[in-house]
Amino acid sequence: MIEKKKNPLSGAVLYVVLILITAVTLLPLLWMLSSSFKLSTEVFTVPIRWIPETFHWENYLTIWQKIPFGLFTFNSAKLTVIITLIQLFTCSFAAYGFTKCKFRGRDTLFLCYVATIAIPWQSYMLPQYSMMQKLGLVDTHLGYILMQAFAAFGVFLLRQFFQSIPNDLLEAARIDGLSEYGTYFRIVLPLAKPSLASLAILSFVTTWNDFMGPMIYFNSEANKTIPLGIRMFQGQYSSDWQFIMAASVISLIPVFVLYLFCQRYFVQGIATSGMKG
Repeated sequence: MIEKKKNPLSGAVLYVVLILITAVTLLPLLWMLSSSFKLSTEVFTVPIRWIPETFHWENYLTIWQKIPFGLFTFNSAKLTVIITLIQLFTCSFAAYGFTKCKFRGRDTLFLCYVATIAIPWQSYMLPQYSMMQKLGLVDTHLGYILMQAFAAFGVFLLRQFFQSIPNDLLEAARIDGLSEYGTYFRIVLPLAKPSLASLAILSFVTTWNDFMGPMIYFNSEANKTIPLGIRMFQGQYSSDWQFIMAASVISLIPVFVLYLFCQRYFVQGIATSGMKG
């Protein structure tokens, strides 16, 4: 079989296009980083000065003094970690049931559950708030955690991966005496590390960056998160843009670090989620 020779020109064009796309994608982040070292009057100067004349490092110190940014960071980290762990368990457990356990109406129930992804949150936002208010869970971290404990997309993502696990492997485990719970914990979860890492990143980023949910459900300053804290730098007549940019840069660090550690699993999990056994 004759192999086709690769055209070096097409490869060079592809690399140029990818470099341009990467540059366009990174430009807003570079502008945000540059603006975090400027004064408020220098942020929107035209033409853009990418390298500030004077680096105002004190911007990164001031944000911790003007607002309780440390408390907001702790609240964001607490809620994000707890919700991510709960979603990993609930989504994987439900995906295992929908994939490897046979019961009447399984596929219909899964279809109805996944169909909720198409329902916009704004359509059931008020009924959800009313329900939380009656339960006395408004302005509490517990209420917010309970509302985020289940994710239909996470179940769909993990179910796609679980379908690639051979049923014969699970049958062999059952013959050896493992219960369904043992099969789930000792066989399925270790094999699902790539997909679990993908779901962990998606859940972490979504919860960490969530603005609308905390804005609606959190009234007291003690419960607020980083997105709400950043909004406090924006006044009615003026905004401290340099502090907004500095706080935004800090808020990106945990997401960036998490992605660096889970990048290999994330790519592998996305690539294998569409496979079927």
